[in-house]
Amino acid sequence: MKDHIVFDLETQHEFSEVGGRDYAHLLKVSVVGCYSYAQDKFFTFEESEIPVFEEMLKNAGLVIGFNTKYFDYAVIQPYLKEVIIKALPACDLMEDVTNVLGHRLSLDSIAKETLGTQKSGHGLDAIRYFREGNMEKLKSYCLDDVRITRDIFEYGKEHGNVKYGSKYNTDVNSVPVDWKQYVSPSDGPVSTPPASPPKEDERTANKETGNYSLF
Repeated sequence: MKDHIVFDLETQHEFSEVGGRDYAHLLKVSVVGCYSYAQDKFFTFEESEIPVFEEMLKNAGLVIGFNTKYFDYAVIQPYLKEVIIKALPACDLMEDVTNVLGHRLSLDSIAKETLGTQKSGHGLDAIRYFREGNMEKLKSYCLDDVRITRDIFEYGKEHGNVKYGSKYNTDVNSVPVDWKQYVSPSDGPVSTPPASPPKEDERTANKETGNYSLF
């Protein structure tokens, strides 16, 4: 069975530095984080290591992410020599939720109510870490989103819905999702991220930063 891969990426630039949201392909990747179901491992790839990630994509039967279709794909495609990432089978959690609700939710709003997990910091932190050369902090920051995305996906598969909150009231709502259709290549329980590389720093994304996986 082909692998299922959960991924997220961080960028080197903000939208304001490349001409706006229509130019996501110019943002450049600082780091890619992913989880492989087949290997039950988390990985990070710096810009020069993206060919290794592309090799993993060649065996992907499903690519899982949060707003990956509308942001991450555009950022990473210029680096891919053999894979057309938009042609791979995909589960974009944000797209599925938006199709039901008619509006977008942040990853954080789903994580808080579904997993009891809350992100911290700001999307600009990821760009700052890159510019400071603090790659370990950046990788940790990116892998946290990968873990949260994976865990939301697993919750939705098991329960047929995910929960979300609103800043306008205290109600907890739920939205149905059809993720049970995706059969994992691994029958075992999902694991927590390994101690190395580090992954405990949390991040929030911002539409203006290039860390658009908030949506």
